[in-house]
Amino acid sequence: MNVQVSAKAGICFGVKRAIEMATDTVRNKEGPIFTLGPLIHNPQVVASLEKMGVKVINDLEDINKGTLIIRSHGVSPELIDQARERGLDIVDATCPFVCRAQNLARELSEQGMQVVVVGDRDHPEVQGIVGWTNGKALVVENPEEAALLDNEAEYGIIAQTTQMLDNFDAIVDVIRKKGVVFKDCNTICSATNQRQQAALELARNVGVMIVVGGANSANTRKLASICRKSGTATYLIETADELDPAWFQGVKTAGLTAGASTPDWIIEEVRRRMSEIDDLKEEEQGQEQNQEKEPEQEQEKKQEHEQKQEQEETMEDSVEVKAVHPGDIITGTVVYVGLDEVMVDIGAKSEGVIPIRELSCYEVNSPQDVVKIGDEIEVYVLTSEDNEGRLILSKEKADAEKAWLKLEEAMNTGEPVEGIVRDVVKGGLLVDVGVRAFLPASLVERGYVEDLSKYLGQNISARVIEMNRGRKKVILSRKALMEEEYDRLRREMLESLEEGQVIKGIVRRLTQFGSFVDIGGVDGLLHISEMSWRRISHPSEVVKVSDEIEVKVLRIDREKEKISLGLKQVLPNPWDTVEQSYPVGSVIRAKVVRLAPFGAFLQLEPGVEGLVHISHLADRHIAKPDEVVTEGEEVSVKVLSIDTADKRIRLSIREAARDKQERVYQQDKAEKVKEPDDVITIGDMVGNLFGKKEEE
Repeated sequence: MNVQVSAKAGICFGVKRAIEMATDTVRNKEGPIFTLGPLIHNPQVVASLEKMGVKVINDLEDINKGTLIIRSHGVSPELIDQARERGLDIVDATCPFVCRAQNLARELSEQGMQVVVVGDRDHPEVQGIVGWTNGKALVVENPEEAALLDNEAEYGIIAQTTQMLDNFDAIVDVIRKKGVVFKDCNTICSATNQRQQAALELARNVGVMIVVGGANSANTRKLASICRKSGTATYLIETADELDPAWFQGVKTAGLTAGASTPDWIIEEVRRRMSEIDDLKEEEQGQEQNQEKEPEQEQEKKQEHEQKQEQEETMEDSVEVKAVHPGDIITGTVVYVGLDEVMVDIGAKSEGVIPIRELSCYEVNSPQDVVKIGDEIEVYVLTSEDNEGRLILSKEKADAEKAWLKLEEAMNTGEPVEGIVRDVVKGGLLVDVGVRAFLPASLVERGYVEDLSKYLGQNISARVIEMNRGRKKVILSRKALMEEEYDRLRREMLESLEEGQVIKGIVRRLTQFGSFVDIGGVDGLLHISEMSWRRISHPSEVVKVSDEIEVKVLRIDREKEKISLGLKQVLPNPWDTVEQSYPVGSVIRAKVVRLAPFGAFLQLEPGVEGLVHISHLADRHIAKPDEVVTEGEEVSVKVLSIDTADKRIRLSIREAARDKQERVYQQDKAEKVKEPDDVITIGDMVGNLFGKKEEE
């Protein structure tokens, strides 16, 4: 009996992630570990985790310390808050697709829409999603229930991630016909839909269908239901022990699929047991025949008939079974992924085995990082039979054969190749382009790269600049592609630029005389004199490398490919308001910024400077300005004149001092003229004498 495994059978990303998080928690956490309900809907996996120390509880009241793992189906935010209040450590293993549905439900509810969840109302995933709407969401299981919804509300429709797409579409169609406002958010996991479609297609082409998964798993039950709709006899089991040989009587081809919570090792065990059923039946029939006593002639006839039948079967097998030889490259389907090997069905007498070392040209930690069950891959036949009678294959050599042809063509045509950076080594990067290729550090970027580790795991494009298949040597250059792209952008930018244009750019490099700014593939020079309205001694006072700034295109020399830029031109010019800020005749405070033989320059504000001539530094004659002022000192000056055209301001410390003296003199004079309040009269002096005489 031929056993065909569905291309999309078994454990999904979310379930695998939850199991890995649970095992990591066991390794890294101390104290008791719990899951609120089964982590996934698979009794065998749950039992395995329980042996590791992960206990299933159904109520938070049962625990008051330890670590709580949120299962892949997710829970309501209220429940998470309760767990935190009890002092429990939280490890959230909710499937990312379920998280998306939860967040959408919350957002739709906050927008004032009536959330409708298409799914099984008793399923923990659905109950958790409802919790993210504060319990306001409605659960609809079928189109009949959808028809009962209010015709006035605005609906936000989401789905349980394992829902059947046709049921979701039917419910959306019912709501659409109501003529109400609604938002359709299909949150069905794509892997679920692919698994269901692949199972249905397989069920239509086999004599019997076996579905493996937890009996309490909703997605597994749906998978079995879909297979039964094809008209094929379908049986749902949890383990290989439940297989009944009677199911396969007269069946030439059997199909096998599994729910999202079923690990690969259970699927492989069931597949092997199904393959063994025919052998067991033949052995039992042979034993029964030996026990029967038949006439000698009849026995001889029967033996002749069996020999003839065996010959016919052998002839059939020779037609159907693919003959393979060392060196062949064959396409096959991955049927099992183990810890250190992968099994591939290539249509031969038995499945071939790819040892982990033959999966890739780079070291592989887990075969599941490279392939998964159902993948169609090309393999190279290393040996048709090893000492254990196994067919040994190599994916790495098959990939290499294709890669060398592709690299040779790319070398001849100049077309770039793509690869993943696998490792950082002395002097550069190792890139997986089907074979191991070396990208020197000097050819990674147009400029120097200090930290090459940032490229690890990145998919990059590069040009093949050297290749020697005999020595398995491939040298790449990413810089060559970047130089070409830079030249293209430079030409386009030079053609489109106009003087006076304001454009954004990124500061790439600083020098003593200015900075170079990338304005879209072209570097322009921002001279130090065009950076600020004030005097600066170094560009770093205004900009730094990687700054994004707006600059004005001052001049373009297309022949020499030179561009001059200005920064201060896009900034406010303080000279535009200097006459209003510092009227002639006003006395202000200013800072001495530098001294010259003929006077001192003072800064009124950044970008605005004035000159105090040496003759206006003091009332007396001085030989040098430093006899009166020093750099950095702040003094009072009087504005004598302003010439905005030439950006000149004449200042005077002497006049400011004279004005101050004049003000003090006028104040003193005013106080002397004013009559005092305590003037003494003659009456005050002799009045008492006359008063005494009258009294006598």
